[in-house]
Amino acid sequence: MERGIRWLLSAVLLAGGLTGCSLLSPFTTCEGTDALMKELESLPLLASPPPGATPPTKSDAAFSECADDSGDAYLTASRSYVYAGTRQEVLDHFRKAAEADGWRYESNPVPGMRQVDSCFTKGGDGEAKELRVHFVTPERIAEFYGPEAGPEFAGGAGFEITVGADVEGARTSCWGP
Repeated sequence: MERGIRWLLSAVLLAGGLTGCSLLSPFTTCEGTDALMKELESLPLLASPPPGATPPTKSDAAFSECADDSGDAYLTASRSYVYAGTRQEVLDHFRKAAEADGWRYESNPVPGMRQVDSCFTKGGDGEAKELRVHFVTPERIAEFYGPEAGPEFAGGAGFEITVGADVEGARTSCWGP
């Protein structure tokens, strides 16, 4: 009889353990990500545009969010700037600044694809981040910031710099898996 009770208790514990494990979500959420978000928002590269670049006058040029609607939480912090210089000047500026800060440039692996932005990665598993420089169109600015974004963007002279990280710091690639 004692053996039967042990077997029954073992079965109950095993079933409870399996049920408990199956109820755990394999996904991540934005809960408890405040410290990592503050770290991303305070990265010096976000506030280091090329000389002459300025935030748009009629909008909030800073944006940050944690999105977990896909089941895997991802944090981003970005800044928008208006710049009368060339795209190449922007890319050269950020490539030099990013590499001096330990970021690794990732070239676009798709031959012949027009590369309109630049991407860098930093850190290993558990602390990985990516940084992108992206040129924005006047339409995108109006869509995101509204029609009163500022006349500076009318000529398409805007760019965004965005830094992002998985909440668990998993390695990421600029151009997909």
